[in-house]
Amino acid sequence: MQKIAVVTDDGQMISQHFGRAEYYQVFSIEDGKISQVEMRDKKGHKNFASDHDHDHNEEPHAAGHGMDAESQNKHFQMAEAIRDCQVLIAGGMGMGARTHMNNLNIQVIMTEVFRCEDAVQKWIAGSLIDRTERNH
Repeated sequence: MQKIAVVTDDGQMISQHFGRAEYYQVFSIEDGKISQVEMRDKKGHKNFASDHDHDHNEEPHAAGHGMDAESQNKHFQMAEAIRDCQVLIAGGMGMGARTHMNNLNIQVIMTEVFRCEDAVQKWIAGSLIDRTERNH
């Protein structure tokens, strides 16, 4: 059995920003079919907010953003809920988060597909393309 996590805020649509997503929708795959679907809480920017944080849309990312030890710890906490998953699908994600997920042996796929189940079905069929240009 394989498990695929998809970042979402509503269980239907793929979140376009990994760090801000509220949940993971986790799909269990057996014999090339979805056998189970569950929602899991996901830690994100709201859990780590401080007076020093800024809105990521207001400032460009500095070189190496998300690669420091503090960011790595946050990404590790975000990944705790999906440590049993082999794949993570998102609409957008920082390079630091992607690198840290890969270091935890979670394959990251960025997609332009909007619906969670549609992306998982494409992954099962081998036709889900990793859109690395969606990393920021």
